[in-house]
Amino acid sequence: MTLNWNSGELANGLQCYRHEQFFEAHEHWEIVWLKSHEPEKTFLQALIQITAALHHLQRDNVRGALSLMKAALRRLEAYPAFFGGIALGALREELSTWVLLLELGSPVSFKSVPRIELDRATAETWTA
Repeated sequence: MTLNWNSGELANGLQCYRHEQFFEAHEHWEIVWLKSHEPEKTFLQALIQITAALHHLQRDNVRGALSLMKAALRRLEAYPAFFGGIALGALREELSTWVLLLELGSPVSFKSVPRIELDRATAETWTA
């Protein structure tokens, strides 16, 4: 299955994510996740868990956010640095930093949420 971040539910979810509308991003991506198969299914599940974690943080539920971020990292471990059109290496690094900050009780800023960036080939065609 090829994941299309240029239009449809994935693109809509990415736009919501970038506007800190994490619940809405979760809803868009879940539509695709429900129809997907491995290895994309687990990959999308991890992205959905990241959105759910950030939604929990918006509601001051640090414990729930931390649990979901750790689960997302575990799911993403098996994937290469670039998968499904996303730069996963950078995302994993940023997510790991957020996990560490939350575990230490340090403040986090929504101005620097873990970025979900398209890989270069996908980014060149993304117009949203």
